[in-house]
Amino acid sequence: MLHLIWTCIIGLIAGAVAKLVMPGKDPGGWIITMVLGIAGSFLGTWIGRALGFYKEGHSAGFIMSVVGAVILLGIYHLYKRFTA
Repeated sequence: MLHLIWTCIIGLIAGAVAKLVMPGKDPGGWIITMVLGIAGSFLGTWIGRALGFYKEGHSAGFIMSVVGAVILLGIYHLYKRFTA
């Protein structure tokens, strides 16, 4: 249970840093920011494993989680630009 709470806290911080780094209007409140950070961690882990930074069973660190969240925000901004 504590692991889940810790994951949510780190996700919230990583999502907030990604929103600060990425310019433009970003969606949602603190829950969306938390989901963005957690999803960024999954994306960062996948990219890190594909590039050979992480072995099987290891997850992304904080910086790679922020990188993943920034990539997701960039995809969101591209999507909003083409649909609006």
